[in-house]
This record gives sequence, structure tokens and C-alpha cells, in this order.
Amino acid sequence: MSRLFRDVEGGTLFPHGSVVCIGAFDGLHLGHRALVQHAADRARALGVPAVALSFEPLPREFFAPAAPPPRLTLARAKIEGLLGFGADSVGLIRFDGRLSAMSAEDFVRLALVGRLCAREVWIGPEFRFGHRRGGDIALLRTLGEQHGFAAGEIAPVHLHGERISATRIRELLVAGEFAHAADLLGRPYAIGGRVVRGKQLGRTLGYPTANLRFSRTPALSGIYATWVHGVAAQPWPSVSSFGTRPTVAGVEPLLEAHLFDFQGDLYGRHLEVEFVAKLRNEEKFDGLEALTVQMHRDAEQARAVLQGSPSRMLVGAECMGGLQQARDVSVHAEGSPAQGAVAPGADPNDASLSQQPARPSADSNDASRSQRPARPCADSNDAIPSQQPAHPCADSSMKAAQR
Repeated sequence: MSRLFRDVEGGTLFPHGSVVCIGAFDGLHLGHRALVQHAADRARALGVPAVALSFEPLPREFFAPAAPPPRLTLARAKIEGLLGFGADSVGLIRFDGRLSAMSAEDFVRLALVGRLCAREVWIGPEFRFGHRRGGDIALLRTLGEQHGFAAGEIAPVHLHGERISATRIRELLVAGEFAHAADLLGRPYAIGGRVVRGKQLGRTLGYPTANLRFSRTPALSGIYATWVHGVAAQPWPSVSSFGTRPTVAGVEPLLEAHLFDFQGDLYGRHLEVEFVAKLRNEEKFDGLEALTVQMHRDAEQARAVLQGSPSRMLVGAECMGGLQQARDVSVHAEGSPAQGAVAPGADPNDASLSQQPARPSADSNDASRSQRPARPCADSNDAIPSQQPAHPCADSSMKAAQR
């Protein structure tokens, strides 16, 4: 059973140990997927749960509340996506004043050791943690030696020679390059939410909309050709406005989707809006009549765009919140098989999706960071790395994990 937790302190959640991966995970792109899937593979090898650890709000949002950076993924989608990538449990730790002042050493002691009984901890490239970002992979390894867990860093993931990052994806979305962004994400960019009641202005203008509130600063602003998922078995063509609606003096970000030729009530339904193309920027019109004329033009343009752009999002049992669970990213982690190993089912001749070689490990013989064949539970040889002190939470015989 999956577990969701919010607190860095409290009772031990996984007394027989866990494999933890940590990150912001905003966007849930292919690099994030590589990190989570690698942690999940190691967890299966050790017979313990895989735990994905993130923060809500994100640290950058906490430190800049007046002008927070654009958010790609809201909390619900993040949880669903991390579980879809292979995590057994997700921690969305409350990032507040107390946590921001917590030293890296205390974070490791309280959260990773005391709360999660980490056997292994994996992070992405350049990840920092603790007060004033004082913790890095070197400190994490040092603390791991003290507390009895192994630490590793996943190398950056590249696609067609381009490094995948949330920053790059935000740039592509702002520029309206949705196909390029989808390649780096591993899926089309979509925003989900529950339909809420608005002022029903669109209905009076002949363009009723399904309204989804976005609780963070969005990366997008403008008018878009979109597909809406969750209305029927097939995606529904639509034109959507995402922003603050300057003509009607809007304030908070609102996603308004007009579904073409739709009749029905969508209030309370959870929908996913897939973005296909940007039509124009938000702009303020002289009045509602001018706005209505432009809405008609937007609708006609969106219809034309969607006729040649079918939905790229999978829907159904193979998806988790619109996220493919395909496991086609080869992970070259510190201590993992040599560069050139490919994931099961991958084409070994396909060099389009690759990662930089892992950074040299502090101990190249550290078997705790090797990728072993996944199996339901570990044997006694999968116990805590022999060169490290016995883990306070682990049973070296792993009998508990084999029950």
C-alpha cells in the first residue's frame, strides 16, 4: 500500500529500511523518471520500499513568495507521477521556516535515518539540501558512512545531445514549443484539476468554459489549442485561455477551456488539459464585443490546428495522471553497469537518449550502489554494505523483508 507523508520528523515509517530518492521533481521529466526508477530498482533488489522525497511548497517558492518562479507540476500530479514512475511511497515535506533553518546534518539524521531508515539515498545532479544549501553529494556520502547508508548521484539525462532540466522545459513552454517540451518530459505537457464554478461570463458570450484553478504561478500565459481528457473516452478538442484575464480584471491564474460542441455539466469533474499549440498572448480588449470577436477567431484557429494534431497523451490503465509508465531510460549511476548498458526492451543502437557517464565513485568497489537484477526481496548478501556500520533500522538477515 502506498504511503503519503508530510512531516520530516515523527515515528519511523519503514523499520526494515528504504531506498530514498530526493528532488524537486517539478515537471516530472525524463531525468526525474531515471532517478525514481533507479531508486525503485535498487529498492526491489534490497527488498525494501522505494520512497520519493520532495517538498511542498518548493524551496524557491518559499524564499520568493512575492514573485515565485513558475511551477510546472502541482502536488496531486506530482504524487501520481512519482508513484507511476515506481515509487512505493511519496513524502511531500512541508518546506517552512523551521525546515529552511535545519542543517544538512540534522535533515539526514531526522528524516533520512530516523524517519525513513534509509538504506540507500539517491539524488540528481547538483542537488543541494539543508540550511543555505549546505548539503551535497560529498556530504551525503560522509553522513552515510556515519549512519549506515549508501549515497549515490544519477548523472544528467540528455536527449539528442540536449540536457533535460525543468528550466529548459519552462523556456520551451513559454516559447510555445510544446512538441519539443513533450520530448524532454516524455509525455505531452498537461495540467489537471477539478472544474470549479466561475462567473459564467463565457456562457453569456456564447463560449462556455470549464474552469480549473492553478494554485501556483503557472509557466504558461496565453490562448492555446488544447485537448481535454476526462470528458469522454476520447480527448475532446478545445481552445483554452490560461492567465489572469485582463479584460475582465482577473487576478488569480485560471485555466478556462472551451470544449467545442459540448453539451453538459462538468462541475466537479477532474479534467486534464493537454496543450498543443500557442495561438496568441493574453491581451486586454476595449470591451466584451471585441473580446467575443477575438474568441471566435481563436476557436476557428484552434479547430484548424487540432485537425492536424491528434492527442499524444495516453489515457487509461497504462497512465497515472497522464504519465506514461514506460521504462525506457537507461540509467548510468555511480557504481552502476558500464556506460552503454541499455534498459530492457531498448534498442542498443538508439543513441538518441543517453546520459553522461557517471561521476567517479568515491569507492568503485562499493557494491551497495550497483544495479543488481530486480527480485521480490533480497537475500542475506543484500544486507548493509560491509564497509559501513550496521544500519540502526535494518535486520541484516532480511528475514522481515522475506515474509
